[in-house]
Formats: sequence, C-alpha cells, structure tokens
Amino acid sequence: MSVNILVINAGSSSLKYQLIDMGDHAVLAKGICERIGGEGSCIKHKSGKGNITLETPMKDHVDAMRVLIDTLTDKEKGVIDNLSSIHAVGHRVVHGGEGFSSSVLIDEKVMDAVRENIRLAPLHNPANIQGIEACQTLMPGVPMVAVFDTAFHQTMPQHAFMYGLPYEYYTRLKVRRYGFHGTSHGFVAQRAAEMLGRPVEELKLVTCHLGNGCSIAAVKGGKSIDTSMGLTPLEGLVMGTRSGDIDPAIVEFVMKEEGLTIDQVTAILNKRSGVEGLSGVGSDMRDLTDAVNAGNEQAIMAQDVYCYHIKKFIGAYAAAMGGVDAVIFTAGVGENDDVVREKSVEGLEFLGLKINKQLNEGRATKSTFPRKARRQKYC
Repeated sequence: MSVNILVINAGSSSLKYQLIDMGDHAVLAKGICERIGGEGSCIKHKSGKGNITLETPMKDHVDAMRVLIDTLTDKEKGVIDNLSSIHAVGHRVVHGGEGFSSSVLIDEKVMDAVRENIRLAPLHNPANIQGIEACQTLMPGVPMVAVFDTAFHQTMPQHAFMYGLPYEYYTRLKVRRYGFHGTSHGFVAQRAAEMLGRPVEELKLVTCHLGNGCSIAAVKGGKSIDTSMGLTPLEGLVMGTRSGDIDPAIVEFVMKEEGLTIDQVTAILNKRSGVEGLSGVGSDMRDLTDAVNAGNEQAIMAQDVYCYHIKKFIGAYAAAMGGVDAVIFTAGVGENDDVVREKSVEGLEFLGLKINKQLNEGRATKSTFPRKARRQKYC
C-alpha cells in the first residue's frame, strides 16, 4: 500500500500544498488556495488529470482546507478516493525557537511552543497555526508533523548565533540568530554531496537560497554553522523587498527625519526596501533583468548591490569553514537567473571558484564547484 503525505505551507492569506506518494516520491497533485478571507479567493490545482482554477469563497483556512480536500477527492479531477488515502500531513512552521532541532509529531505541547514563538515570528507562525488547526478540524486522527524553518540551523555554535548585546537579552528574551529556510539549505546540501559523489560529512558547502526572501548558510560536515538571517528573516542579504543588513542607527535617524513611527519604519524595511526600493522597478528579478537590459542605471545599481552582498557572504562563510568545496544556488532566483549566479562568484577565483558559462546559461541545476570538485563527475 502506498503512503500519501499531504504537505501544507500556510500563509496569512494563502495555503500551498502538495500530495506526495512516498513509494516513488511522485507528486500526485499540487497547488495553492489564494486570497483566503478576501474577495476573489480561489484554488489553483495541478495534477496528472489536468489543471483547475476555481474561484470560490474561503473565509478562513478551514474553508480553504475543505476546498482543497474536495478538489483532491473530486470524482473526475481528483487523485484520491477519500480522506483515508491521506496518511499524514506535514506542516511548514517558520519559527521553532530553540526548542526544536528536528521535525516533530504535533501534540498540544508542540502547539503551545509554536504559539509561544509568535512573538519571534508574528507574520508567519499565526498563519502556520491556522493551517495546522484547519487540518486537525477536518482530519481528526491523522498524524500531523511540524517541520521548522529554524531547526536545521540549531547546530550553529554559540559564537555564531549570539549578538553583541547585553547577555540578559538572550537569557530573558531569547534574542539570538535563528536562521530560516532550513529545509531548503539542508536538502540542497545533501543533493550537492550526491552530485559530487562524496559524503556530506566531508564537505564544506555554501548554500544560497535566493528567492523573494534570500539567505545563505555555511554547511560544514552536513551541519549549519552559520547563516545570514537572524532573529527574524529581515537580516542578511538584500532581498526582494527586505533591506537585509543595515546600520541599526538608520532606524532612529529615519524616524526623526521623516516623522515616522517604529511600525512605519519596520514596514519600510520589510516591504519597501531591497531590490524594489533600490531599483524603483519592483521586487521581481525578471522585471529587474528587463530594466537592466534596457539600460536603466538605477536597476543596474540594484542588481550590483544584490549580487555584491551574496559574494560577500560566500567569501565570509568560506573563511568561517576554512575553505569551500561547492557553492549551491537554489530557489526561484538561484535556479533561474544565470546573471545573478555569474555576478555573485565573479572575483572569487582565489577560492577555486570559477563558473562554467555554458552550463550556467538559462535555468541551470548544477552548482558552481571549486577546481578540486570540478574534477569529479560534474564539470
């Protein structure tokens, strides 16, 4: 009997999903419920039986789950007969704090911990909780598992995760670097090891997750020893709409000069900065590339800033690990933008990094390997 796992990634107004047959790891169906709680809510569903886009009211995540289940079990377009064909549900949870270093079976104690971490991820954990509770309501008795974005980075040493702040802020408030995108960094590190034909325990890897949100991790021996995102996903690289690293005094300066509140400045840093704020074009890297190709000087500057920060982190993490065997690019931008990949490793030849321009063109799925690694199968 095949085992089917439903994977859920719940956002504040969306619910992404995949149904996976664990026998052969085939994706039976995937899609997204969009605009939950608003006008024009709909489900976009893809499977081997065709694609469906259906506009239907969804006032909350329970409604969205009902629509999702109805779609999966539809007599004509569905891929399963009934709910008994879903054997477990895996939930992406953004922030697990210090309490979780691996995926866990969800019980009330776990839910209490996720609720406690709302203060660390107020934009993400509440939506994750809604997704879990919706599934528990509609699928009582089905095992639910929480997979934490922060778990992979719990192997960071204290000197990497501590900030230069009064120690009491850590002991009382748990202010420290947590890191995010852990499921991505952990997966691509393992895949790189397989491609190199070497045990991950022997490798020093820099993994670059570049999407609308961006983070880089130093993965030594298969474990995260440092990562660019911090207490929140705002720290680190220049991203689609997030500023990344800035001088903290800028917050006070802008507040005073512009007469803004802390909430307004925080919104600017999260939603109006990064590539969008620098370029004036938008946060989509495809639009930025079009503007760069058209000679837009502001867009060219934004692309240069974006890639320069990636390069700085690659160099820093090579230093932290005492070398680097491979650099991996993943997520929407990392997988599809050959210009970003190339510009992000320019000048790093001294580390043994040199990109193969022919392999890099278009949507490449191979990493950029140092000279020693390029003698392996992938060169």
